[in-house]
Amino acid sequence: MLRVEGLDCFYGNVQVLRGFALELKAGEILCLLGRNGAGKTTLLKAIMGLVRPRAGRVLLDGADLTALPAHAVPKQGIGYCPQGRRLFSDLTVEENLQIGLMARDRGAAVLERVLGLFPVLRERMRQRAGTLSGGEQQMLATARALCLEPKALLLDEPTEGLMPSAIATILNTISQLKSEGVATILVEQRVEAALKVADRILFVENGRSCESVAADILRDDPRLLHHYVGVGLKRESMGVRKS
Repeated sequence: MLRVEGLDCFYGNVQVLRGFALELKAGEILCLLGRNGAGKTTLLKAIMGLVRPRAGRVLLDGADLTALPAHAVPKQGIGYCPQGRRLFSDLTVEENLQIGLMARDRGAAVLERVLGLFPVLRERMRQRAGTLSGGEQQMLATARALCLEPKALLLDEPTEGLMPSAIATILNTISQLKSEGVATILVEQRVEAALKVADRILFVENGRSCESVAADILRDDPRLLHHYVGVGLKRESMGVRKS
């Protein structure tokens, strides 16, 4: 479904991604784990056309997206929720969602379905996005990406700085999207949260895609977490429903 083949990406003369490769199936949740600076965010930007690779390809259902301008990539069916949310803070919730709908010419039926995932946004439609709480802003950023009816969804640190109840809402939504066939790449620093929803973990180190491991294996044997991320597991519940 989504395939990345041998991406080399640079910022100026500094190489950030080195031969990066991954494959994502429909309905699969893949979490990228690695230390800060490993290249996870750069990979998402490269998929979205925001960083132009010097080598390699990005394929969606066999179609090569690598040469497309950034504004054309969402039209192919990839939704992106960047780190920091990047909302239009002076626009209302409704106006932010309308921007998402316009990206692939979607209408009221899609908007209604998205609001069903985040009911609190229905109550905030006339409110400026910049006045929402952190959790509500993240819900809006995710909802805006879902207004594209994406085949694949890229989420960069969606739980950063959120309260546990908001984290649970975001992760439950990701799990629900899986049942609808949406493929998700999740960049997440909260290892316990990632393992609750992910099917597979791909470790990223020094700009390279390293080992890919089923999440169930890591729950039982977290030694790879120590090697690639330098953390252990905290056995805590975040109220996430597995679909």
